[in-house]
Amino acid sequence: MLFPVAALYYRRNYLGYLKPVKLYVILALILNVLAVAMDKRLGDFTGSEWLMNNNYVYNIHSIVRFLCFCAFFERLKQPFLINLKRILPYVTAFLVILNFKFNESFFHAPTISSNLFALEAGVLLFYCLQYYLFKLQEDSFSSRTSDFWITTGLSIYVVFNFPFFLMYTSLSSDNQKFWWNIHNISYVIFCIFIAKAFYVPENER
Repeated sequence: MLFPVAALYYRRNYLGYLKPVKLYVILALILNVLAVAMDKRLGDFTGSEWLMNNNYVYNIHSIVRFLCFCAFFERLKQPFLINLKRILPYVTAFLVILNFKFNESFFHAPTISSNLFALEAGVLLFYCLQYYLFKLQEDSFSSRTSDFWITTGLSIYVVFNFPFFLMYTSLSSDNQKFWWNIHNISYVIFCIFIAKAFYVPENER
């Protein structure tokens, strides 16, 4: 996350639709730092039970990412599948509530929520695909704009990780380590693309 944070600090991009992405960058950095600190046994030093397990921090991160990028695509105001895009976040939120009400524990689960992460990745993948479908219909399609870089980075992240999140609970420990390496690489690429979006020249935005 230091890549987009540095780009956000040194390159001020004032496009309105980037505000949810900027919010995500800041919140994601805070959540990642907290998750790493908890993984380094921060709870052992403080004696706090809430700092013993960092899986709920990743769950919060998933929800934050979903909300921020739904807001990002909404701010693009693409006249394509409007009604579906309006109702989809509410349907997703309802399914998430049902999942943590009857199926998984949000705060005290032994692993991240496979259902939450898979649902987030699947819905964001739909947003990315509809973005490209709409852009292909435009006469003045450009692959140099900030929204293109962000959507492409997000697409890489969700495409590589959707099957991982979907099968997370059934994967062996060795397979989880392999897929986490892929996840980390795709996340770095995602962050680099966000940083690139902040550096798009003003005449190409």
